[in-house]
Amino acid sequence: MRRPIGVYGGTFDPVHYAHLRLAEEAADALGLEHVRWVPSGNPGHRTRPRTPAAHRVEMVRRAIVGNPRFELDVADAQSCEPLFSIDTLERLRAELGHDRPLVFLVGADQLLALDTWRRWRELFLLAHFAVASRAGVAIAPETLPPAVAEEVARRAGEPASLAASPAGRIVDFSMTPLQISASAVRTALATGRSVRYLLPAEVLAYIEANALYAGA
Repeated sequence: MRRPIGVYGGTFDPVHYAHLRLAEEAADALGLEHVRWVPSGNPGHRTRPRTPAAHRVEMVRRAIVGNPRFELDVADAQSCEPLFSIDTLERLRAELGHDRPLVFLVGADQLLALDTWRRWRELFLLAHFAVASRAGVAIAPETLPPAVAEEVARRAGEPASLAASPAGRIVDFSMTPLQISASAVRTALATGRSVRYLLPAEVLAYIEANALYAGA
């Protein structure tokens, strides 16, 4: 069995250091061959981002350049149709085959709402789930919706188990706690406050050159 591939989706509006540390620490903790970044174009579960997909893709491209463990997947960003996580994983399965372990990277907050995702139980047929948590804080089933807690208990595994099957496990991994959010970055940019050291300099230079988020 080949090493797992991480799948990291999001709007990345804009991409920042918390996104980058999550992906980097997941690669280490989970033994991933690489992390495939999948910026969304028109996410089906939320309002379409105001920032055009082409800009968000370019910001991710600039943020991950030079990291051999990171790859950029632009297929979702180039689609005009509303896409859900199930669509992304079905596409990747068609591309990569049914035997390769895939690991869908999410934050702990996303796990809390997992039962609201489209065809959410089917996601486990397509990928493992890896949940980023603060250091020393594991997934607490009592904080989850009952249906999600049941799935977590049934599918709980260890990072080493991810390479043994293509899908179906839930693991957690610790990441450095960085209190950075894309919405806070956008607000700071719109009000003229500094966002230096919250995101890569190459991304900030692109934002400034294209007047993104000004007065947003």
